[in-house]
Amino acid sequence: MDVCGMKPAIRKEENMSRKAYLILENGAVFEGTAFGAEKETTGELVFTTAMTGYLETLTDPSYFGQVVIQTFPLIGNYGVIPADFESDSPVLKGYIVREWCQAPSNFRCEGELDTFLKEKGVPGICGIDTRALTRIVREYGVLNCKIQYTPEVTDALMEELKSYKIVEAVESTTCSGYEVFEPEDGNAEFNVVVMDFGAKHNIGRELNKRGCKITVVPAHTTAEDILALDPDGIMLSNGPGDPKENVQAIEELKKLSEKKIPIFGICLGHQLLALSQGGQTEKLHYGHRGANQPAKELATGRVFITSQNHGYAVVSDSLPEGAEVSFVNGNDGTCEGVTYNYMPAYSVQFHPEACGGPQETSFLFDRFIELMKEYKNNG
Repeated sequence: MDVCGMKPAIRKEENMSRKAYLILENGAVFEGTAFGAEKETTGELVFTTAMTGYLETLTDPSYFGQVVIQTFPLIGNYGVIPADFESDSPVLKGYIVREWCQAPSNFRCEGELDTFLKEKGVPGICGIDTRALTRIVREYGVLNCKIQYTPEVTDALMEELKSYKIVEAVESTTCSGYEVFEPEDGNAEFNVVVMDFGAKHNIGRELNKRGCKITVVPAHTTAEDILALDPDGIMLSNGPGDPKENVQAIEELKKLSEKKIPIFGICLGHQLLALSQGGQTEKLHYGHRGANQPAKELATGRVFITSQNHGYAVVSDSLPEGAEVSFVNGNDGTCEGVTYNYMPAYSVQFHPEACGGPQETSFLFDRFIELMKEYKNNG
């Protein structure tokens, strides 16, 4: 028995020697070794620079439709720990690592990576030069790709890659009905509605530990139904895909913003709030994904190291009068936060609920609490 209390995490010999191939939209072919689920898959190729938190990456709904490269060379060393999951199951299309650990060692470990990926139907490739692969994505931008078990590149395959597009991302990751979560001590001071666009579990945990009862509602919930829950605040969650696809949610946010209820948006929620106020979004060259992204707070000049996972950004000069950029990305200057001076609302592109990752921006949840206190006192 290993430290997980399971059989040793060694693959069968035939699986260890099975070749897998990553075919890129630009015609490049990478050879590696298959692990995880044995199936072919097509997706959008992205990379994350996080050095830890691979379980959170695997279970982050924002990776819907994507094949994820881990730039950190060794993945799986602390096994599989369900308590760290950010959703019930992975929605990414594939997983690429330089090396995966076959014998994890951690007192919380409940399994190992290869078995987990097999159970969840996620194909993986190891043994690929992830450094070279990442450099290609940085140079060419986001590329579509396919994981398959033959190196053959056909015209049909290239057409498939060029035509692939992530669609209905939020519809595929949002909850199916209302879900209520109370603080552990049972004492709830605030009633928060979380609009689930593909929410990470840790958003709810951060609100619960600050005395919030949360009601998670599907992305298509109307403003009328949300107001019927009598919220003290509204949280707009992270999520996958092109923000402009969410036409109905944007229209409902317009209505909600008129009610002057405190609103806090994270990642996709940040983008959707901007779109509801007349702003615009744009697709980035290769996005920001990792736990070491610098975000500069303009009011103080302080730079925070943040966790991020997004491929789109709010266009700063598209924002309406009374909305001001509060944070910018330290690398490319793109918008990382907006404060709306004409209503009690603000949003950030990064993840203040990050786990694993830096947690120095968790004070943004405290700001939300203060806004709700003012709202209740003035109500």
